[in-house]
Amino acid sequence: MSIKKAAAAALVAALGVTTLAACGADDAGKAAGPSGAPAPKTVTLVSHDSFNASKEVLAAFTKQTGFTVKVLKSGDAGEAVNKEILTKGSPQGDVFFGVDNTLLSRALDNGIFVPYAAKGVDRVPAAYRLDKERRVTPVDTGDICVNYDKKYFADKKLAPPVTFDDLAKPAYKDLLVVENPERSSPGLGFLLGTAAKYGDDGWQDYWKKLKANGVKTVDSWELAYNQEFSGSAGGKQAKGDRPLVVSYASSPPVEVLYGEPQPKTAPTGVSTGTCFRQTEFAGLLNGAKNPEGGKALIDFLISKKFQEDMPLQMFVNPVAEDAALPELFTKHGVVVDKPETMAPEKIAEKRDPWIQQWSSLVLK
Repeated sequence: MSIKKAAAAALVAALGVTTLAACGADDAGKAAGPSGAPAPKTVTLVSHDSFNASKEVLAAFTKQTGFTVKVLKSGDAGEAVNKEILTKGSPQGDVFFGVDNTLLSRALDNGIFVPYAAKGVDRVPAAYRLDKERRVTPVDTGDICVNYDKKYFADKKLAPPVTFDDLAKPAYKDLLVVENPERSSPGLGFLLGTAAKYGDDGWQDYWKKLKANGVKTVDSWELAYNQEFSGSAGGKQAKGDRPLVVSYASSPPVEVLYGEPQPKTAPTGVSTGTCFRQTEFAGLLNGAKNPEGGKALIDFLISKKFQEDMPLQMFVNPVAEDAALPELFTKHGVVVDKPETMAPEKIAEKRDPWIQQWSSLVLK
């Protein structure tokens, strides 16, 4: 995730550092810890810009634990992870949320997390629990996919693309905008999806075809989706002229929820043959000032209450098996049956050289 997924999340991101739950944030209200020193009553969650949660749910966490949640937004996922690597041992907060499977090895290899077995993690399928040492806990999952502007393709009487192959066809020349994989997690997920589809030696030729077909690259999801993409509410206001964008399978429900007036059907669709499966994790930061609060927060992130709040806050799917999806997702969302995937070990080995190769192929 990641995950920039909603205009609402972007609005929250503009606030920068935000305290999202009240109660007990005052230092004067600190309780004594085991050593006799005051135990901090604020737990700081460091995240990418798309983290969001309802005030009611975070207030419930405060009532349950006594800890107030303070959220520190640190840019796109790649940028946020890099900041934590640079401050390893003296982190900006207690918990980091938003490292996904495309960047996980970078975070783990740099030792920014310490092991913690979250309470309730047995409710999360083993397929999502990628770190055997339990340094991170899976929180959400979703699919990075090309989205299309339904009106554009209807007006042109052109069938929207379905597969990776379609995107390189002349009919879709100058229509696609993607994110730079060096800076953006959706961009990296899309690159890895092409590598999974075409193989270690075939993805470069595919990107040569995309470049020849007029693909446009921008630095972030926010720019791609809310500025360049003609199908989003933000893109319409910005007069975006690209009817194809790398986003998420869960993006169409966002356009329904925030539509004014709210449409009966989503104005955007998903090219289901272009998807890469993404999972996002949270971990206790090495050197956290409030490790007990951090552990309590990680437990809460996979609780049924938070998991069921999350889809309409960050537009991602819960990982807990007992969490139900909202009707907006079941009615307007897209189920991707066969997304591209890649083993974490291979991502760790290939990610950085592939990004360098991509930059040489596409940006020069």
